[in-house]
Amino acid sequence: MVGLKPSEVPPTTAVKFLGAGSAACFADLLTFPLDTAKVRLQIQGENPAAQRVQYRGVLGTILTMVRTEGLRSPYNGLVAGLHRQMSFASIRIGLYDSVKQFYTPTGADHASVATRLLAGCTTGAMAVTCAQPTDVVKIRFQASIRLGPESGRKYSGTMDAYRTIAREEGIRGLWKGTLPNITRNAIVNCAEMVTYDIIKEKLLDSHLLTDNFPCHFVSAFGAGFCATVVASPVDVVKTRYMNSPPGQYRSPLHCMLRMVAQEGPTAFYKGFMPSFLRLGAWNVMMFVTYEQLQRALMKVQMLRESPF
Repeated sequence: MVGLKPSEVPPTTAVKFLGAGSAACFADLLTFPLDTAKVRLQIQGENPAAQRVQYRGVLGTILTMVRTEGLRSPYNGLVAGLHRQMSFASIRIGLYDSVKQFYTPTGADHASVATRLLAGCTTGAMAVTCAQPTDVVKIRFQASIRLGPESGRKYSGTMDAYRTIAREEGIRGLWKGTLPNITRNAIVNCAEMVTYDIIKEKLLDSHLLTDNFPCHFVSAFGAGFCATVVASPVDVVKTRYMNSPPGQYRSPLHCMLRMVAQEGPTAFYKGFMPSFLRLGAWNVMMFVTYEQLQRALMKVQMLRESPF
């Protein structure tokens, strides 16, 4: 490490873990209203309470929420969202390189696409297993509609939501929808991480861009678009199943079949535009911040280790 610049020193696993969680929280703070709009559009046509309010488009959904529920409504579930990112993103993004290296055969110059896909599936599944309760609570808050003071709220706060779900639905209620969420996040993680990894590698190897903001921006935008296209159907089923009251659906498969029967196959892409806007913006903000945080944290670590 002597004589190397912070940008040239490979970041440690701890730096990647902390940097990924922090960068994801920052991206969530800026893009959370888009995520809430996506959830409302995805459950429209399913939630009886939602029939009183019709949402049209991303901006229309956010404006309708603000008009009928108040300025804070697009940020319903933000605390649970930040809980989710600190546990979820830290694992699926922060451990991706380490798992990829573990799967890469000794002596190989580059990891194959299959190795990267396997690493993405592994860290995505690990992250969901650990962070599923935070996702359930986030979805419940985002999907809840409050039309005036008389409508009330089921949960008084984030911690109350964890306790209430565990009490009324059992501990299993906090892990409701784990299977579709593992499927969804394995797909998303592969699409995001592998696409970002490959685009960035090709840009650097071809010398089209250097390892700086434009390179990170292009790679992250491509990753966000790819992830939205392949994951949207699973995301809609996951959202509806996790938000459903006990007994409404027998399984994620039953949820999917009922959705197709009642609303047609286009229901799988409900909320696509806010999903893309959110994932595209989220990926750009997260990856750019993540790359800069890694360098900053490595610089701090080098200064601490320096004898001078």
